[in-house]
Amino acid sequence: MIAVAPPSFRRERALIKRGIWPVAGCDEAGRGPLAGPVVAAAVVLDPKRIPKGIDDSKRLSAERREELFEKICKTASFAVAFASPARIDRDNILRASLWALARAVHALPEMPRHVFVDGRDKLDTACDCDAVIGGDGLVVSIAAASIIAKVTRDRLMCALAQDCPGYGFESHKGYSVPEHLEALDRLGPSVHHRSFFAPVVAAREKHQPWTIKREPDLFAETETVAEISAVI
Repeated sequence: MIAVAPPSFRRERALIKRGIWPVAGCDEAGRGPLAGPVVAAAVVLDPKRIPKGIDDSKRLSAERREELFEKICKTASFAVAFASPARIDRDNILRASLWALARAVHALPEMPRHVFVDGRDKLDTACDCDAVIGGDGLVVSIAAASIIAKVTRDRLMCALAQDCPGYGFESHKGYSVPEHLEALDRLGPSVHHRSFFAPVVAAREKHQPWTIKREPDLFAETETVAEISAVI
């Protein structure tokens, strides 16, 4: 097994040495699921009280994420923002995610002077921003944000499972697993589903066909064309 180095505070420390502070890390959870919001988090770690064991949330067990979530909340400043399924439907998943990430940054108790965000896209913020591909595994502030976002979203999906029983949100958190696809086919979409994700569209066609907007077939033979052809 190849050992993977944990994320470090190196980039944040380099900025601190230049007098740039606060420095925030940002990440989101929930781009891929068929249901539920995207949850974005921004975290400013206290350099003197960084909890040990912070890592990319995907590398951690649910129990370890919960433990670190509590420690981060006690030692760091953070903010969370949500992009609802309605916003995802309206804007598309990428734009909705970037919107939520920027909202999280602006919701911090103190506006950071620099932001590191996971991914390829910089954020629309008033401060400098660096996009770091694979940042949740490289930059510890981003990793901390990934934990806050993931735990917050998992808890929210468990709450939505109480509101919409039968879909299994409490177990798969809205992702496209066989259990979820079977429930979608059986029950149809809920108000928490993202209308334009392909499996949801298929379920809408089956259970809610009136919600599907069909584009006219420009090559279909209309009655007028048929009548003209008959006269000719």
